[in-house]
Amino acid sequence: MLRDVVAAVLLCLSFAASAAHAQEVRLTEDRAEAVITINGQQITIGRIQDQANQITGEFARTSRPCPPFCIHPMSAGEGVATLGELEVIAFLETKVATGEGILIDSRLPVFFQAGTIPGAVNVPFSILEAENPYRNDIMRALGATGTPDAFDFSGALDLLLFCNGPWCDQSPRAIRNLLAAGYPAAKISYYRGGMQDWLLMGLSVQTPAAEG
Repeated sequence: MLRDVVAAVLLCLSFAASAAHAQEVRLTEDRAEAVITINGQQITIGRIQDQANQITGEFARTSRPCPPFCIHPMSAGEGVATLGELEVIAFLETKVATGEGILIDSRLPVFFQAGTIPGAVNVPFSILEAENPYRNDIMRALGATGTPDAFDFSGALDLLLFCNGPWCDQSPRAIRNLLAAGYPAAKISYYRGGMQDWLLMGLSVQTPAAEG
């Protein structure tokens, strides 16, 4: 009997040690991962546990020709907040999960399909250009009301935009076009780090192409 009790205790300790080791790379000191429900679907954002993991491929590059791949300012526009990784996760929890906001991947669909931040939707920067005849429809989909020359954005969604990283101009361009259309800066945020910094932190990536 005693031997069985000891064996059970050791087994429990083994499981506990394994669980602790599995979460050795955490989001913060007191949080291992974020579990968020968006439109009835649960997403989990954590970090890669392999401490030997490294970025490879395109996002491992340090140098690209400028232009067009120039280093962008910390601010994407006056009054537009610039956020880091933890704030992106908080935005998903407090705004996207509640239906009050959208996390926008501003890149072209081919990049979005290859891997994006969980919970993001693809709104390519190019469709927010003033020349796009459907841009006003997009503004209405984001919650604007009224006519294009006098849009009311009081009920519009909060937006957080990102692209490939500090050298990518796609989300800054999208933000400039939103501001030019009258979208309030207070309702727009910018994740300057984009996919490069997201991957550098070893954070979870969603691959829409594989899921489709």
